[in-house]
Amino acid sequence: MPATVVVGTQWGDEGKGKLTDLVAKEMDFVVRYQGGHNAGHTIVVGGESFALQLIPSGVLYPHITPVIGNGVVIDPGVLIAEADALSERGVDVSRLLVSGNAHLIMPYHHELDRVTERYLGKNSLGTTRRGIGPAYADKAARVGLRTQDLLDPKIFRQKLDVALREKNAILAKVYNRLPLDGDEVAEKYLGEYAPRLAPMLADTVDVVHDALHAGRNVLLEGAQATFLDLDHGTYPFVTSSNPSAGGACTGTGIGPRDIDRVIGIAKAYVTRVGAGPFPTECHDEVSDILVERGHEFGTNTGRRRRCGWFDAVMVRQAVRINSLSEIALTKLDVLDGFDQLQVCVAYEADGTRFDHLPYHQSILHRVQPVYEELPGWTRSLDDATELDDMPTAAQDYVRFLAEQVGVPIRLVGVGPGREQFVHFAA
Repeated sequence: MPATVVVGTQWGDEGKGKLTDLVAKEMDFVVRYQGGHNAGHTIVVGGESFALQLIPSGVLYPHITPVIGNGVVIDPGVLIAEADALSERGVDVSRLLVSGNAHLIMPYHHELDRVTERYLGKNSLGTTRRGIGPAYADKAARVGLRTQDLLDPKIFRQKLDVALREKNAILAKVYNRLPLDGDEVAEKYLGEYAPRLAPMLADTVDVVHDALHAGRNVLLEGAQATFLDLDHGTYPFVTSSNPSAGGACTGTGIGPRDIDRVIGIAKAYVTRVGAGPFPTECHDEVSDILVERGHEFGTNTGRRRRCGWFDAVMVRQAVRINSLSEIALTKLDVLDGFDQLQVCVAYEADGTRFDHLPYHQSILHRVQPVYEELPGWTRSLDDATELDDMPTAAQDYVRFLAEQVGVPIRLVGVGPGREQFVHFAA
């Protein structure tokens, strides 16, 4: 049976965790295919809030096997702490499988991430400073350590010593930092982390293919979003992997023909964390209202998110890049009470109109949004369970967005709870 992909269509924080959790009821496997613990998501179940970073959302369902694929970079300490925290709250994490090909985040990755961001100063990229980028850089340079290396202490130590010769030289000579002790690092990873991770390690490519061959339902879950994609995002203000749907193939080891449904997640407005272009960003009370109502602070970092009106231009591009079959729209309830709503339908720059994202960064940085104004609604959406429960203006808003981006909107989020979705047909 073909797999389903869930992917963010903006700059992340669209509510992928909640949607994944909702769709997961129909699934047997939920596979995380890229990113690290720089991308957190929150799921509310029965009034209880679960903040997940690495472990796939499906872990909250007892019938699901959660899998961390080869495209993910893993900080073992974070993964173990997250698993322990879930266990303490009664969640069974014994089913979790971790790819032996997933790369490890090492202490020098954390240190390099911190010092390079400080070194960049006002030109910093706004990373979470959790070692994600340096770990992916080592993966591309073919000097990374993988989870499977934890099972062979001799190989692990050889690879670590080679890496530390270079990393310690950079830390000391470029950034004036103290070198890391190889014995201490090896003891932490081999003595503390390896025994905990060893039971989780598996050939996840084989696991996923066997599941598909057996007709099981498989959901592929990305972190971040399309416009943080290393190739297709607003470079260089991007992550270091491919959150777009194509990354689901490389990050799990399946082919494109194994996927038949790609669900794009979009907020009813737009948010962004950190630096980078943001054509529809609001700098007035609208931003403050969206931050307050939408609780727009990073799950991991606590940073306030930048907020703006819905941008149909970027979501159109996300539809193309990901071959989206449909969209789930989240946080529509945050727009309750606005008299008027703005939707960006195009950009203008230097007398030229852009209906799709301009490829050149210099143009993107100076575009002006072309807005269409729609009436808002005053009635709360919190209690809506069916389409007829939604005000006409809210229904019209969703239909307008679907028309603008070119694919149907099937689900609409009307609150933070696990079941606060309305089935739509826009």
